[in-house]
Amino acid sequence: MQRAALFGGTFNPVHFGHLRVAEEVREGFGLDTVYFIPAANPPHKEEKGLLPAADRYEMLAAATADNPAFSVSDAELRRRGRSYTIDTVDQFFSASGRSSQCYLVMGMDAFAEIDTWKSYLALFDRIEMIVISRPEPGRQTGWIERISEVIAGRVSPQYAYDPERRGFFHPDKCAVYPFEVTPLDISATRIRSLVAEGGSIRYLVPDAAAAYLYKKGLYL
Repeated sequence: MQRAALFGGTFNPVHFGHLRVAEEVREGFGLDTVYFIPAANPPHKEEKGLLPAADRYEMLAAATADNPAFSVSDAELRRRGRSYTIDTVDQFFSASGRSSQCYLVMGMDAFAEIDTWKSYLALFDRIEMIVISRPEPGRQTGWIERISEVIAGRVSPQYAYDPERRGFFHPDKCAVYPFEVTPLDISATRIRSLVAEGGSIRYLVPDAAAAYLYKKGLYL
């Protein structure tokens, strides 16, 4: 059985912070594949400044080409309407026939607002989640408690944290795993500003993605 993770986002643009998160999740959970899924029409993001999905897809494809464990999915580009995570999860399982052990990767900020997502409770019946956090100096603790509060208040108080398995477990729902990753302070907003100002984005964005970005004159 393949072990995989779905890693969605705008990737506007993809940068080394995204790639490092994916690599650490892959290694930490023993995954065969991490699927990067660029959102075509994200419901929680303003469209101003958001590149066409096709360009974000191509930058991702260029940035991940040298890693056989990374794959870029056009699932949300091919689907009309808003890019809802529940639809993407259902589409993935429909295609795979549930022959994969699959996780959904998201950041702590997104998880804290998960009750604003379409059919969010159904996600906890469908797929295990990996909630990532980048520890900050002086703030290495407390985020697991934040996850616990979100789960208990917005999903189910029957979830309980198991320190040995390092996750939250429920008798009938899917597990939720907190996972710390390397805190690379790289911002897509800052990258876009640097490009617009003529600054260097070297060592922030993979060379192949940067080459595509400059060739197409994006973010100018």
